[in-house]
Amino acid sequence: MARFHDLTVTDVTKTIRDAVVVTLQPDDPAAFDFTQGQYLTFRREFDGEELRRSYSICAGRGEGHLQVGIKRVEGGAFSTWANEDLKPGDRLQAMPPMGSFFTQLDAGAERNYLGFAGGSGITPVLSIIKTVLAEEPRASFTLVYANKGVNSIMFREELEDLKNLHMGRFNVIHILETDAQEIDLFTGLVTEEKCAELFKGWIDIASVDTAFICGPEPMMLGIARALRDHGLSDAQIKFELFASAQPGRAKRPAVSHEAGKAANQAEIAYTLDGSTRTITAAKGVSILDSALAEHLDAPFACKAGVCSTCRCRVLEGEVEMIANHALEDYEVEKGYVLSCQSYPVTDRVIVDYDQ
Repeated sequence: MARFHDLTVTDVTKTIRDAVVVTLQPDDPAAFDFTQGQYLTFRREFDGEELRRSYSICAGRGEGHLQVGIKRVEGGAFSTWANEDLKPGDRLQAMPPMGSFFTQLDAGAERNYLGFAGGSGITPVLSIIKTVLAEEPRASFTLVYANKGVNSIMFREELEDLKNLHMGRFNVIHILETDAQEIDLFTGLVTEEKCAELFKGWIDIASVDTAFICGPEPMMLGIARALRDHGLSDAQIKFELFASAQPGRAKRPAVSHEAGKAANQAEIAYTLDGSTRTITAAKGVSILDSALAEHLDAPFACKAGVCSTCRCRVLEGEVEMIANHALEDYEVEKGYVLSCQSYPVTDRVIVDYDQ
C-alpha cells in the first residue's frame, strides 16, 4: 500500500497570478516513476490538523523531473500556503503517483487524441500532451482549453511552444468565458451545444481515438454527452474530476430508528500492508472513517469520491458506495470501491487495501 515519502522543493515558479508550478526531488526517485496524467497526494499540518491534498503532475514522462501545478483556491489552506510561502529547499511529504487518467502509448501507432480542460484541469492534460507528442511521433492532439480570460490561462506560453515545436500535430482552441474573441464560437462556456458546433467544422470527431476531459463536473458531463452523441464509446472517454460538486460525502439515506436498533453495527476486517485487523463499527460510518477512528493508517486524500487514493477491494460482504467519480466500471465489477464513500450493508465485511 502507498505510503508517504519525503521530497525536496527545488523550484517554485508562477504560471499565472494565483498558480505555481512546484518542482520536486524525491528522496526515493524510484517510488515516483509516474505515468502521464497521474497525481500526487501531499500531507501537511495546519494549526495542528493534518490536511491531505492531491495535485496533478504536469511534467511529461520523459522530461526528467517531477512537477505539479497548484492553483490557489479561495480559503484553501494548502493551496494558499503553496502559492505564498512555499520555497526551494522546503521539504514535503507525498504518496507515490496514483490515478488512471491515461491510456497506454504505442510508439508505432498513428492516433488522434482530443483533450478538454477547464482552468487548473490543464495540469494532468498537459502531462498527457507532452508525453504523447514525445512518445508517439505519428500521433496528433487537439486541446480545447476553457478559462475565464486570457490572464487565467495556466501554461499559456508552454502550450504555444508545444504548438510551434509540433506543427501540424498539436492544436489548441482557447474558449474564454469573459474575453471576447474574433470568432464568437470561442467565447463563453464549453457546453454540450458548443461542442456540437466545434465538431462541425473545427474538430474531426470521427477520427478521434481517445478523448480526455478534466474540469468541473457540470462541464465534463456536458462534454461527455456530446462525445457520445457523436460516436465515441465510454471506453474512448477518460475523466479526471479535479473538483466535486459535493463538499464532502453525500448524505446517507434515512434509516428508521427501529431498523437502526436491529442492525446498526458491522464487523469489518481490514488488510493493510500485509496484516489484517478486525473492528466493530457503525453501519452509518464509512469504511474509511471507521478505520481512521481506530487509528488504522488507511490511505485517503479528498474524502469526496473524486480521487482514488482510498480505493480498496471488497473480498466478503456487501457495501453501498454512494458516490464514485474515480473508479472505472471494470474496477467496480471486480469489487473495488472508494472506502470514503462506502458503507457496510452486511453484518460482516472484509476489505483489502493491498490489492
